[in-house]
Amino acid sequence: MMDKKPKPRGLGRGLSALMADVAPEEQVSTPRRPDMMVAIERVHPNPDQPRRSFTPDQLEELAASIREKGIIQPLIVRPRPGDEGAFEIVAGERRWRAAQMAQLHEIPILVRDFDDTEVLEVAIIENIQRADLNPVEEAAGYKALMDKFGHTQEKLSDVLGKSRSYIANLVRLLNLPDEVQGYLREGKISSGHARALITADDPGSLARQVIQKGLSVRDTEKLAKKPIAGSTEQGTKTRTRTPSEKDADTKALEGDLGANLGMKVEINHDTGQESGRLTISYANLDQLDDLCMRLSTTR
Repeated sequence: MMDKKPKPRGLGRGLSALMADVAPEEQVSTPRRPDMMVAIERVHPNPDQPRRSFTPDQLEELAASIREKGIIQPLIVRPRPGDEGAFEIVAGERRWRAAQMAQLHEIPILVRDFDDTEVLEVAIIENIQRADLNPVEEAAGYKALMDKFGHTQEKLSDVLGKSRSYIANLVRLLNLPDEVQGYLREGKISSGHARALITADDPGSLARQVIQKGLSVRDTEKLAKKPIAGSTEQGTKTRTRTPSEKDADTKALEGDLGANLGMKVEINHDTGQESGRLTISYANLDQLDDLCMRLSTTR
């Protein structure tokens, strides 16, 4: 039996409710009152925490701040399953680790009754909000929120304060080969370079050229548009992607547009180019009239 696509959930307890609890430390203007202070040994990390790496220098910097000012933003926890009196971290593992380095005996907590799904959701949101995520990690976070929890790009845009195009462009980076994503993680190329390579026939080879020659984003865009090897003697011919060659992002965009219009939509890119065709198919004249009306009212 095929897996069903996750059904979108209302914002309620999910996304919007969690956002208030996971604002980054630098955005907290006034300390939030904790539910209680507890011994630090009663608090345990979440074994399913999606973030695994914690930079020692940044932890030490946070520990120094905690020694001077204490923990301004309480950790969000839930009762630890099967361990009465203990708590499991939902958001704030960096603060917990830094508090240990600062040799704090007690820490402030906010207790929330989250289930396993909500714990994962808030952990992803907290990671996305951190400024030190690289573009690939941030894109993976958005994709996880959409794939695992059924959130749309529009919903994420409204709640996270990011534009829909920003989210869409980041998620598209995940279509790049692992090699190019690796360069992006390491900071050898920028998000602008990576976006320019998405439609290229051999993005890995072009990325290596970009790094070796120190090309700008504009130069990378020009490089990605060069004719593909093996063109005919009579001139360069652009090749249109067949439906089976379409990337997941293009198929998703077709689905979004088709659902909004109530008609079949096809998008075909010219390989190595920014040009292409958008085809809208109508089933009857009523649909055509409706489409003409929509287009005329947007002017």
